[in-house]
Amino acid sequence: MNKGIVTFGEIMMRLSAPGFLRFTQSHTFDVCYGGAEANVAVSLAHFGFPVDFVTRLPDNELGDACLQFVRQHGVGVDKIVRGGDRLGLYFLEVGAMQRGSKVIYDRAGSAMASVEPGMFDWRQIFADAGWFHWSGITPAISQGASEVTLEAVQAAKEMGLTVSCDWNYRQKLWRWGKSAGDVMTELMPYCDVIVANEEHARILFGIELPESLPATGKQSSDRQFALCEVLAQRFPNLQQIAVTQRAAVSASHNTIGGALWDRGQFYIGPTYDVTHIVDRVGGGDAFTAGLLYGLLAYGDDRQKAIDFGVAANCLKHSIFGDFNLVSVAEVENIMSGNVSGRVSR
Repeated sequence: MNKGIVTFGEIMMRLSAPGFLRFTQSHTFDVCYGGAEANVAVSLAHFGFPVDFVTRLPDNELGDACLQFVRQHGVGVDKIVRGGDRLGLYFLEVGAMQRGSKVIYDRAGSAMASVEPGMFDWRQIFADAGWFHWSGITPAISQGASEVTLEAVQAAKEMGLTVSCDWNYRQKLWRWGKSAGDVMTELMPYCDVIVANEEHARILFGIELPESLPATGKQSSDRQFALCEVLAQRFPNLQQIAVTQRAAVSASHNTIGGALWDRGQFYIGPTYDVTHIVDRVGGGDAFTAGLLYGLLAYGDDRQKAIDFGVAANCLKHSIFGDFNLVSVAEVENIMSGNVSGRVSR
């Protein structure tokens, strides 16, 4: 891809209890940084694409540390705006077996939550870009962040960029006034590619699929296809719709998959049995980045695109932290069927 990719959203300091300790047991926290759009940017940089991450960071040492953390992975940070009072935080307690993980957000009043229209020069930001990616987390943060997201997608479409969105619905964040459904309905007409699932379609847009369509088993793809067709009718501007799948046997054992709708054609990705999960946070972002890579790198081979996205998601579950630190060769190795995890010598 000659033109670059731009992602926009909040990045936070992640404080996770070591190992599988509970919050009440932990006397220290492991520190790293993460956030949906930053996670996508880092993955795409590791896949070899030119990518810039856009956000707002406080002009202090914590903002500097966060910026350096992202830059070391090859992501462009020159378009990041500095200002605001604080860096958002989130705390993670990693689950195991039948005990699920827990996340506590501490991001109210963050630099990103206090953004306002006019703070970002979108025409300058998009000058050398061909693709813009955002997620539903960003407009959920605050009214200002929602207004800036609308500002961004409008500018992107006016400048001819492809726009993608991972819905990423987060109930705990939609507290500032407007409903998630109203906001996302206003933003969807500017999108070309979305990553969605049935639960979020129901919550955001009131879409209910017939109970007669199977939710599990080999025929569950019928339900996914039906969802995509309904979404395509609701938002006729959409060119591709990806549907993610996750079934939790326990916190340590999930099965993951996905499918892709492309202008009426439907492609079903593989299903991976993911056991002994190291860290599932960022798995959906790894899928999204893998899908975007596949759409851009494999031409019209949409089957290969969805296969790459699901395989990237699979690998993320083996890596600590929000970022999926894998290469194209490693993902394609999984795609080829090499899932034994044997030592590479």
